Amino acid sequence: MDSTIAKIETKNVVNLKNYKKKVFIETYGCQMNFADSEVILSILKNNKYKRCENPLESDLILINTCSIREKAELNIRRKLNSYKKLKKENKTKIGVLGCMAERLKKKFLEEEKIVDLVVGPDSYRDLPNLLNKVDNNEKAINVKLSKFETYERIIPERIDSNMISAFVSITRGCDNMCTFCVVPFTRGRERSRDPKSILNEIHLLEKKGFKEITLLGQNVDSYLWYGGGLKKDFPKALPLQRRTSLRFNNLLEIIAKEKPKMRIRFSTSNPQDMSDEVIEVIAKYPNICKHIHLPVQSGSNKILKKMNRLHTKEEYLTLVEKIKNKIPSCSISHDLITGFPSENDEDHLDTLNLMETVKYDYGYMFKYSERPGTMAERKFTDNVPMEIKNKRLNEIILKQKKHSLFRNQQFLNKTLCVLIEKESKKSNDFWSGRTTQNTVVVFPKKNFCPGDFVDVRIENCTSATLIGDAIRISKDI
Repeated sequence: MDSTIAKIETKNVVNLKNYKKKVFIETYGCQMNFADSEVILSILKNNKYKRCENPLESDLILINTCSIREKAELNIRRKLNSYKKLKKENKTKIGVLGCMAERLKKKFLEEEKIVDLVVGPDSYRDLPNLLNKVDNNEKAINVKLSKFETYERIIPERIDSNMISAFVSITRGCDNMCTFCVVPFTRGRERSRDPKSILNEIHLLEKKGFKEITLLGQNVDSYLWYGGGLKKDFPKALPLQRRTSLRFNNLLEIIAKEKPKMRIRFSTSNPQDMSDEVIEVIAKYPNICKHIHLPVQSGSNKILKKMNRLHTKEEYLTLVEKIKNKIPSCSISHDLITGFPSENDEDHLDTLNLMETVKYDYGYMFKYSERPGTMAERKFTDNVPMEIKNKRLNEIILKQKKHSLFRNQQFLNKTLCVLIEKESKKSNDFWSGRTTQNTVVVFPKKNFCPGDFVDVRIENCTSATLIGDAIRISKDI
């Protein structure tokens, strides 16, 4: 395995003297987009581009876009507008990548005259060819979606990395077809990545000193890989390597066994796809973090059906109960959308009641934003007034703050293992890190360093943060 990895690693090493141009990459949206930007930089680095941190110094500006909500797209339009002067004075080339590029395609070149390059999420390997066209003052576009592309042999070039935690993509695309969501149209059909390439990437991260990985996918629980072949490179995978297929619980267990000194997180899970086997594996291995992001979107069965969410409120609560019974310390977070078409006061109350039952540790809360091309846009009228959306969203946020404070208060006077990641935003005398439950903890630095696992006694808290005092280097992770 080491010789194979060495070859892969060597391929990604480029003499800095050979760089000819500077690229500035700006990323919007989800964790998948940030992981994609690291893949993009790796491709460009091997084609004589060097990343810079200031767009004023760049030869090429790439904006990796999000299309999940209208506000995200408006922000990107504003950002492009801010680059007009730079484009005119410095002749800087500008490219739009990712989900918004995939949604608008050639229309983007027509609407945004300063854009030279439009590239969809499955076409990043084609960037060198496209940039050759741009260098010849041609417009370039490739937004073809793929049924196979997973970028499995490209080692991501970490951007603004703390050298402690990293994203590792295991799937791309989504097949769930929620009526409000553009992801199946902008990222294509669901594909799983070769487990050997996943483990190779994780091995390289461990060699570089990384302490934590987050396995990424639009729906990690749908991971499915046909074929064995793991015995030779990953002997600890036995007897799993004899399987004709690997599912997410198998992959999670293989990684946990292979890398017992690394923390493992994952995101995102779809409630209807999370199996009992996944819950069992999380409970079994101490290095798998005890946190599950479990989007619910609504507490109303009527709205869930209109969203094409393949679970009911009752099924969702049963799953939460299973998780809590098997892993009592597990934290659960959510995604919620309020103001979906035809949502009434009773539906909103169902959502508030669901929150009251679960008492989530934290969540991501949004008002419904109609996205062009989705089933909801084609079939339903966006008929909930904005003032009502705002009112309901505010009520949801206030309830979540209450529950987050409640959950954090349960840690008072307890000692928790924390992985130090960086300085606290509010004081350079304090470290900031996270617990296995993904809760942020801040505490005085003392003699500890980033990358240390430390035992921290919790003395105070807010709804967002635990505050404590580090006692010692932890024996746990």
